[in-house]
Amino acid sequence: MSGLYLSAVFQVPWSDYRGDLVDALGRTLSYTAVSFVGAVLLGLAVALLRLSRAWPARALAAVYTEVFKNVPLLAIIFLTYFGLASTGIRLDVFTAGCLSLVVFYAAYLSEIFRSAISGVHAGQTEAGQALGLGRVGIFGHVVLPQAVRQALPGTNTMLVDLLKSTSLLVTVSAAELMSEGRLITSATFRALEVYLVISALYFTLCYPLSQLLLLLERKVRAGVPLSPWRRRRMRAARELLAAELGAGITTDTERKEAAA
Repeated sequence: MSGLYLSAVFQVPWSDYRGDLVDALGRTLSYTAVSFVGAVLLGLAVALLRLSRAWPARALAAVYTEVFKNVPLLAIIFLTYFGLASTGIRLDVFTAGCLSLVVFYAAYLSEIFRSAISGVHAGQTEAGQALGLGRVGIFGHVVLPQAVRQALPGTNTMLVDLLKSTSLLVTVSAAELMSEGRLITSATFRALEVYLVISALYFTLCYPLSQLLLLLERKVRAGVPLSPWRRRRMRAARELLAAELGAGITTDTERKEAAA
């Protein structure tokens, strides 16, 4: 009986839609990558404005953050795609979708970045000043690397959430996974099966990504250098330290032999 039920449910000719699903998957990843990069850059800029000494900059950044944190993403999508079009500003679907995701998630990322930058001890800045570094050098070489460690967990969560939120772009027919699922449902009238498969595809994307990001967090927390440049610096520092220790041991041995 259960076999007959399953055969009645799973009757969509998926081979006919394989190419369309692959294209939709690529668009979903494109929306995610472009929007996340834009949200990180805008979020960092807003966070720096929130930490600025000039109160107009702080006020402007605070207003931006509070507005986009308290407006639903779906409303932002409608305003970007339909609202701007009514004023004569017509954006294509990809641009409107990415812009909506950028301005929405930048508000949350700005709070994560602001908290991480504020969490770096003031003594680190004073140490950079003592070394003769300027404001840009202190931020780039002292504050930012430490802030990245603190901001990484929240940033990773936002990335996975942004990937899932691309499904809301179905409302503007963005040709991503959920839009393709709606088209397949309209053609086959097999909503249960189609949306089960679409949900499985989102899980296949999100779960490995979340695990990779968790592994990245553990490596960063353990102090593993991630960039090739920092790995070379660490390797050179270890070799220099080993050479100095070796020279010290030789000197101590010679001293003992001389004393004997």
